[in-house]
Amino acid sequence: MEISPKTQDLLEKLHKKFDADSQKLDDYLEGLLHNNYEPYWRYVAVDALLALQQPKTDIPDELIFIGYHQITELYFKLIIHELEQMSSGELDENRWEDKITRIVRYLKNLIDSFDIMIEGMERDQFLKFRMSLLPASGFQSAQFRKIEMAYTDMLQLIPEDKRKGLKDQTIAQQYAQIYWKAGSIEESTGAKTLTLLQFEEHYEKEFLEWAHAWAPKNLNQQLLTLQKNNKLSPSLLAHFKTLDVYLNINWRLSHYRSAVRYLAAKGTDVPATGGTNWQRFLPPRFQRIIAFPSIWTEEEKANWGKSWVDEQLFNLK
Repeated sequence: MEISPKTQDLLEKLHKKFDADSQKLDDYLEGLLHNNYEPYWRYVAVDALLALQQPKTDIPDELIFIGYHQITELYFKLIIHELEQMSSGELDENRWEDKITRIVRYLKNLIDSFDIMIEGMERDQFLKFRMSLLPASGFQSAQFRKIEMAYTDMLQLIPEDKRKGLKDQTIAQQYAQIYWKAGSIEESTGAKTLTLLQFEEHYEKEFLEWAHAWAPKNLNQQLLTLQKNNKLSPSLLAHFKTLDVYLNINWRLSHYRSAVRYLAAKGTDVPATGGTNWQRFLPPRFQRIIAFPSIWTEEEKANWGKSWVDEQLFNLK
């Protein structure tokens, strides 16, 4: 059999690759003779993926709830994948915009698909099967918490009224006041819910390690460097603003719409799964979590999320 120049070139490159690690190309080629072709269902692990939905009740719409949250976690994994590639800061403007666009695209797909949660389940079914989930809650998404810490400084994840006094404190001291902890406190007693206690026990060490690792390289720090070096073009500035809005307004308020649909009731609202205080925890206007404060005016920060609420919740334009 005649070997083409392209095949010869590939063989030489493979030989160099394996030789650099003291490996033999012939051994790997022989291994290929015994390998089976990889079909789609094995490569994507379809059987394993479809076996991951394990409802705890026989209520039909619980499968929708589980499936959607698993899809959400997969998108979060893709967002973290992009953030990790961006963490070096050694990107030109086109690469910055490409990476930001990817993250926005993932968030947009999540936001656009949230109607599955808002309209895609029967309210009565949800209010029944949710009791079997206790104390689990979407509040406990560790990947989302990591995304927030990779976006911005810990100080920006503290409720606005507490930031001034914690500005010079350590990351660990700031983390103790992170906004979402207040979202899982029993209003009547002030005690931490079991949801929060479990979450802290399982992830707190990991979160603190993550926070320290990302402190010098989070997106806000990289943005400030771009500003300092006069490398933040109007186009790239617009991309950073979109990135902030999609995570800290659009995504949060889509979740809020879902909570209103299932948990809001005349007289007394239904507590969220796990006892989280969704009425004060989800709306952006309460904490004003803004990842990139240097690119927004004081008026824009003061009205953070207001236009979205007016348009989406009250039909005002």
